[in-house]
Amino acid sequence: AARYQLILLDNRGMGHTSVNDEPFSYQLFADDVIGLLDALGVKKTHVLCFSMGSTTTQKLLFEYPQRFAKAVIYATSTDGSNVAALLEGHVPADPIIRRQIEATTHWKSPLEKAPAIANDVMFIVGTADEFVGTESSKMLAAAVPGAWLVQFKGATHALMIERPADFARIVLTFLEQP
Repeated sequence: AARYQLILLDNRGMGHTSVNDEPFSYQLFADDVIGLLDALGVKKTHVLCFSMGSTTTQKLLFEYPQRFAKAVIYATSTDGSNVAALLEGHVPADPIIRRQIEATTHWKSPLEKAPAIANDVMFIVGTADEFVGTESSKMLAAAVPGAWLVQFKGATHALMIERPADFARIVLTFLEQP
């Protein structure tokens, strides 16, 4: 926040955001992000997203690459059905969370499209991430030309809380590269 203006948003139905009966999907979440950026008059920006948001970021780069300069994709997955299965029994029975998990079950990264991503991208993952593991980040980093891959040894899904200074330092280092 000292160097960049931050825009923080919640997924549809979370926090104080509105919700309707439209089925949740990563296309819907990506369109919500673009709608917010349009409403704020932001033509192009960097994006940093975590976990479910990191999958939305994948969708943003596939659908709206011109809207983003650099992307930090933290704790991501290429197969949402695996993540949804791991979450079963570990999340509240809230209907909005259930709808988000349902959207997650349908996500498969279109890996064949990854080599066409021209944005600067950094993947961050903890080597002890119990929800998404490291393989998705490794696969995507190998597929996206010039992508950075940063693995935090021994860190879990909550590595930004476990290692906040290191997390911030690597993000700033990436964003400040020409």
